Amino acid sequence: MARYIFITGGVVSSLGKGLTAAALGALLQARGFSVRMRKLDPYLNVDPGTMSPFEHGEVFVTDDGAETDLDLGHYERFTGVAARATDSVSSGRIYTNVLEKERRGDYLGKTIQVIPHVTNEIKDFIEIGDDEVDFMLCEIGGTVGDIEALPFFEAIRQFSQERPRGQCIFMHLTLLPYLAASGELKTKPTQHSVKELRSIGIAPDVLVCRAEHPIPEKERAKIALFCNVRPDSVIPAYDLKSIYEAPMSFHRAGLDQAVLDAFQISPAPAPNMTRWEDVEDRIHNAEGEVKIAIVGKYVQLEDAYKSIKEALTHGGMANRVKVTTEWVDAEIFEKEDPAPHLEGYHAILVPGGFGERGTEGKIRAAQFAREHKVPYLGICLGMQMAVIEAARNVVGLEDAGSEEFDHEAGKKRFTPVVYHLKEWVQGNYTVKRKVSDDKGGTMRLGAYTATLKEGSKVAEVYGDTTIEERHRHRYEVDIKYREELEAKGLCFSGMSPDGRLPEIVEWQDHPWFIGVQYHPELKSKPFAPAPLFADFVRAAIEQERLV
Repeated sequence: MARYIFITGGVVSSLGKGLTAAALGALLQARGFSVRMRKLDPYLNVDPGTMSPFEHGEVFVTDDGAETDLDLGHYERFTGVAARATDSVSSGRIYTNVLEKERRGDYLGKTIQVIPHVTNEIKDFIEIGDDEVDFMLCEIGGTVGDIEALPFFEAIRQFSQERPRGQCIFMHLTLLPYLAASGELKTKPTQHSVKELRSIGIAPDVLVCRAEHPIPEKERAKIALFCNVRPDSVIPAYDLKSIYEAPMSFHRAGLDQAVLDAFQISPAPAPNMTRWEDVEDRIHNAEGEVKIAIVGKYVQLEDAYKSIKEALTHGGMANRVKVTTEWVDAEIFEKEDPAPHLEGYHAILVPGGFGERGTEGKIRAAQFAREHKVPYLGICLGMQMAVIEAARNVVGLEDAGSEEFDHEAGKKRFTPVVYHLKEWVQGNYTVKRKVSDDKGGTMRLGAYTATLKEGSKVAEVYGDTTIEERHRHRYEVDIKYREELEAKGLCFSGMSPDGRLPEIVEWQDHPWFIGVQYHPELKSKPFAPAPLFADFVRAAIEQERLV
């Protein structure tokens, strides 16, 4: 039976609960324990799949095809444990499950209420896989006091009471604001946050306090006294140069020891921090720097490309260089020459996205990279735009485009080099989709196998001819143009096992130009960088030496 750690937040949102939970998971692993991590989100969307990136940041995709909160990306990057569909749930999904059961008559005519029916559904979700790991870490989204989060707080309160004593603890993350005028860190917001938590029956065992300035021992003692926690369970959390310093920083602050003490695990197994010492060394002792442009359409919110940014950092660690990323709005290139904006970068990355806005700029970015021999990595839509660029400017198909843009405009304007994917093989059965289908959860989602061409650049990068990567798309490059494109040098170097769906393209006469239909960034970790990103950064280093 797993031990449970419930992570909550107070005072303000965006304090870093996900990062703190992920770092704690890594620390427990360093002490020899197995962990699984969960996110419980209070919003009423069934999942974040249909949310705008400006609303919620990127959508993280699991191997089994779930569209989840970006915090699951943090969990994977820090623990290396592949997330599952059962590791993320929203209020929308919980209520949908309850209402479906009510419609089927599963409740035998009872009046359906938040307590016990909704809270029971949450508790059933929490304990999935209970016997698989030593520790289950469950992060509750939002902030204590939020109305929509109350069923989750009530559910974890009930859950902790139903488990044997000592099987559950609560960790609460708060903010200690600094008043420059008086030169003081103020503890009152934390006291009020804990008071709010205690009013609903939850008493924190560990407090993690975000602060911009060192927390004096006097203030830590005051927090411990008024919040009814042990002084050594008040853990400071300071701003860091890199998020990957968090495990070492929290270990030095005593977070893992405080958690094990709360569970009365004594003596605690000694930690092996070798992995994170190496990561910290690579962060602080870079031997060079490269500049990479990310040409996208959601550049106003960096969280929209969170996994890409982190995967580039991992690629830098693999090559012991610092990767400086700069965000370039693709729409700029629809009116201006891209050259002044892209010259000076050592590589160009065009990420995924949805809709026509900014796509002409992405096409011009791909053209610039092809013509100027600048390393280029196109991901999902970034691959599709590279193929459309080749069809227009190399093959001569001037009206090449995507069905996605025609569907959006409501009329036919392009020859569809990229088409709406209506059928594909998933495991042992065929999936069929229509343009009129619901948007949520209807894309080609999750891990799929690709077969790589012998002797291709990607086969060299992966060191194999069979790979498995995660997908999230509903439009696909049409292979009926493959022969014309390959005749001009654009090699279709990766295909689905049945040979019907292009997975990878690469220019044969280019130092490093690769487009992939999948999302390699989703499986990258600081201690196991995605092969494509590691080699992409290596190519950027070569370009830096030429500039």
